[in-house]
Amino acid sequence: MAGSVALAAMAVRADDATSRDVNWRIRREATENSHIMKTLHVLTDVYGPRLTGSPNLKSAGEWAIKQMGSWGFTNGRLESWDFGNSGWLNQRFTAHLVSPVNDALVGEVLAWTPSTNGAVTASVVNLILPERPSQDELTTFLAANALAVKGKMVLVGRHQIVPMAMNPVNKRLDTAEARSRFDPINPAPSPFANRTPPTPAPGRLSAGQVSEQLDKFLVDSGAVARFNDAGREHGQIRAFNNRTFDLSKAVPTVVLRNEDFGRISRLVADNRPVEIALDVVNATYPDGKTSYNAVAEIPGSDKAKEVVMLGAHLDSWHAATGATDNGIGSAVTMEAARILKAIGVTPRRTIRVALWSGEEQGLLGSKAYVKAHFGTAEEPGPEYDTLAGYINIDTGTGRIRGLTVFGPGEAATVLRKAVVPFADLGVVGAISSKSRRTGGTDHTSFNAAGLPGIGTQLDPMEYQTHTWHTNLDTYERIVEDDVKAQATVIAAVVYELAMRDEKLPRFTKEEMPKVEPPATPATRPN
Repeated sequence: MAGSVALAAMAVRADDATSRDVNWRIRREATENSHIMKTLHVLTDVYGPRLTGSPNLKSAGEWAIKQMGSWGFTNGRLESWDFGNSGWLNQRFTAHLVSPVNDALVGEVLAWTPSTNGAVTASVVNLILPERPSQDELTTFLAANALAVKGKMVLVGRHQIVPMAMNPVNKRLDTAEARSRFDPINPAPSPFANRTPPTPAPGRLSAGQVSEQLDKFLVDSGAVARFNDAGREHGQIRAFNNRTFDLSKAVPTVVLRNEDFGRISRLVADNRPVEIALDVVNATYPDGKTSYNAVAEIPGSDKAKEVVMLGAHLDSWHAATGATDNGIGSAVTMEAARILKAIGVTPRRTIRVALWSGEEQGLLGSKAYVKAHFGTAEEPGPEYDTLAGYINIDTGTGRIRGLTVFGPGEAATVLRKAVVPFADLGVVGAISSKSRRTGGTDHTSFNAAGLPGIGTQLDPMEYQTHTWHTNLDTYERIVEDDVKAQATVIAAVVYELAMRDEKLPRFTKEEMPKVEPPATPATRPN
């Protein structure tokens, strides 16, 4: 008996020594031979922006597969799913004030809106809708303004006064706050959890209903173009999409920086004749109705039929080149797997990298993948029991401060132990979650199916304040040392999950939480 105990203790010590050696080699490869910034350069500078359905996104996925193949990954492929909408990209945009003064304007074209009919010049009107109207109030207002917008460029809404930020947000998450959020006994809630827009008062239209009717009104009334106020400080612009994805249901639409929208609205209010010269050239791609996830693998050994997945969304919005959201997540994901290949470990389980599309339109690519490969806890597919865990990286360029995993507390314990050696890189721990609500990013597609999806929470840096979905989301906003640290932590977690005797603990059938409705995203103005 004593001999058996001694042998077991020796095995534990040997395993610990192996883990320490692998962690040291991961650190060295991540810092001395990093490929992250080169990968990010190609994804952003060469293929950005990567709007879902666009040829840019497909080309980025094809390049990523080829690159991972050069590192020794196998089974690289594009896996298709039905997006259902033609792809779209802006090819050229210029706008200038030509009266009462000549000056260039700064803006971004709204996705899935049409081109102008060549270069056009027209006078400007400012259409200020009633606030939170009833249907009768909106119908009356639009009827009264039909002639006013015909042949005009229309500024929609009042100029938004953006208050000066007197207390800037910290770029680093305070360590005490990070530990509080990842306290395994009583975690503090994230400030971004389950944010939902207000419900309109009875009898009042929602912002989406107003916008849909306004778009139709502008088309039917013969407006030349629509301008929206970006409503953000220091020239930041977020441009999303025409909700219908149907170009015939919108006029050419531009989101102007707040400073330009304000200037034009003041000129109009001062009864000065204002004219704008506008040239918008957009392209549509019918083949974009089929979109793709890019996948590649490092084969496993004795547990090769089981899989550890790591992933990030490759698609982006189009106002910039999609660096912090989420080219860097894709680059870190590729790098973490590359590190394990480069240091020569032989994983027991197959390691599978997945770069998702359609995340920005509602996690569509990862949802399609989970449905096709795994099914759900209630209706499992043939691969459902093969997944040892999926770890996702998103939300910018800060260091990883903690992990969340869908599953029992024992699952978080496994992850907490895996990241302990990397406390010097800022990671404080891991907690478990019982939520099957989708929203936020792609690991929740796995959670909704009852699978162990792992989310990463990062330092805020400039993500929510400057780069998230804005025209400032470029290569220059990446902190190289931080993303090297991200890749280090991800590689170590993936290695742990690939080598364990057992998969991550899951809820039993009896313990499995019920499916929750998706989180409602904040309302996006057209």
